[in-house]
Amino acid sequence: MPGMTRATAAQSVWRWIGIIAGVVWLFIAFYPILYILLTSLRSQQGFLMGNPWLPTQTPTLSNYATVWNAGFARYFLNSVIVSVITVLLILVCALPFAYAVVRTRRLWVQGLFNVLLVGLALPIQAAIIPVYILVSKFHLYDTLAGLILPGVAFGLPLTVLILVNFVRDIPKDLYEAMAIEGAGDRAVLLRLVLPLSKPALLSVGIYNFVQSWNNFLFPLVLTQQDSVRVLPLALVNFRGQYTINVPVIMAAVTLSALPLILAYVFGRRYLLQGMLAGFSK
Repeated sequence: MPGMTRATAAQSVWRWIGIIAGVVWLFIAFYPILYILLTSLRSQQGFLMGNPWLPTQTPTLSNYATVWNAGFARYFLNSVIVSVITVLLILVCALPFAYAVVRTRRLWVQGLFNVLLVGLALPIQAAIIPVYILVSKFHLYDTLAGLILPGVAFGLPLTVLILVNFVRDIPKDLYEAMAIEGAGDRAVLLRLVLPLSKPALLSVGIYNFVQSWNNFLFPLVLTQQDSVRVLPLALVNFRGQYTINVPVIMAAVTLSALPLILAYVFGRRYLLQGMLAGFSK
């Protein structure tokens, strides 16, 4: 009994150490976000004269009004258009292809899948010059379409890989039951694979949305006009325009990060499920 008591006491101590360490790490990881939010609610004078590490006693939303009046709405809308259409095109192309890879043994399908996976080893920085040439040749430079299509191309390899593993996990009995009913590939894809693949689709959708929303290299190289500017470039412009006014910059950062935070909060469970699909075997 004394041995068991000491073991129980040791487990309790280690449990409390783990809890305290977790709380400390949560504070360290979360405080930069809190600092950005609190700073965005300060006036410029309050930021320069007050304590930047403590909440302000006179919060203001004037910084958000300044950012909004500086054209933030247009940049925000451009980012929404690019990110949403990119994600939709990736999902529409990736799911049927993943189904074909799993359900067919045709050599050209498997060969195309292998070629597509090469894209996982190709960094965007190494392909930016060919992408620029292609976009210019097709007269898509300085257009939102010129940002969407390369985003789809670079988002497909990982998306297809995850969906292939997820579709492969669907029990073969369900495919056989659909075949007995006389369902063709289109019916199987729409009535069986699509409903069961919703967690994976949501996870890769969130992942690609974040990648597209944060993409800086493509907008920097493939756009020039202010009318097609997206948020990553807009933030750089805000930083140059309001170098001294840190609260305004923090307000722009807060607004630009809000969609990503909401996407993670509401989709984190599906994100983990989809990323682990097919790797449990």
